[in-house]
Amino acid sequence: MAIINRYGIWNNKGGVGKSTITFHLATRYAELNPGTNVVVIDLCPQANSSMMLLGGGTDGEANVVNLCTAHVPQTVVGYLSTVISGGSGAALPNPDQFTIQVSTLNHNLTDNLYLISGDGNLEPISPAIINAANAPALTPASQPWVWIHNIFRNYADNFAKIHNDKDLMIFIDTNPAFGIYTELAITASDRLLCPINADDSSRTASNAMAILLHGTIPPHPIYGAWTFATRSTKFGTNVPLIHLLIGNRLTQFEGAATAFNALSDASAQTLYNIYQNNPNYFTPSPILIRNIQDFKDQYSGLLRDFNTAGVVTSHLGSRLSLMRANYYQVYGQRVQLNRERIQECLDAVDSIIARI
Repeated sequence: MAIINRYGIWNNKGGVGKSTITFHLATRYAELNPGTNVVVIDLCPQANSSMMLLGGGTDGEANVVNLCTAHVPQTVVGYLSTVISGGSGAALPNPDQFTIQVSTLNHNLTDNLYLISGDGNLEPISPAIINAANAPALTPASQPWVWIHNIFRNYADNFAKIHNDKDLMIFIDTNPAFGIYTELAITASDRLLCPINADDSSRTASNAMAILLHGTIPPHPIYGAWTFATRSTKFGTNVPLIHLLIGNRLTQFEGAATAFNALSDASAQTLYNIYQNNPNYFTPSPILIRNIQDFKDQYSGLLRDFNTAGVVTSHLGSRLSLMRANYYQVYGQRVQLNRERIQECLDAVDSIIARI
């Protein structure tokens, strides 16, 4: 069986809802596709999507701490440390040693959903990862930078090989800062889902996102040689394509309709300008893109009420389809959800699922 696709959820901006979106897309995709294995790779040091997947709230946090503090952590850090200590060319460790079947710890989620957990120690081990990537090549065939950057791409290939009874879908949660572990997440992704808010900082981040992935023209005369963009081109490693811009938390900005117009005037215009000069940065469009409206129709989606039902559901580590109209405790506050809001959120998630 094959890997269907590898989606990275990333934007070079914090607070846009990457982890919550990762949680809902992965859980809903797994629910709708019981014949497919779904793996979440959490490469964000905050490990928020892992906490949601493993029960939400204090239960999810405790489960992540237990994984991180095992003798050999069952986390992305445990996997990285094991691979790096083995050295380039060594056999990869069994992915099942580091991968959790989520339903064993969270009975609200389906049996075909797996996680390699996030870990706060991604930050302190970053220098070791960087040193391994920048090590001198001892033979003409060895490429330390490529070996390190392909660690989680190879993890996915190995998982698919071992669990070959089902196809595999990958979702990768990321950190906004473009550190070494974000570079690993980017290299492991084939397509990017980019959450965007309706604000000026999202517009700035949208432009920075393209520069980080592909560099400037011409490259910076001093720093250009050290960038991810330059090195990925030099070594021929994978650079993912932008697949979908996800407008999120838009009801915080004067209502969904007004906010989406603001998104159109800011981030979408910036990315449309990039598209006009570099359509190869995006997944191929089945329609002719003649103007910004065509661009938005093809490359943008909307999660209108995600900041209510979606956040409550992820805090509880549940599925939207299991939620009922009721009052729920979230961080000490009593939050009411009605049936219409839950269905709106479910419909919004399904509309994104239909496009991946």
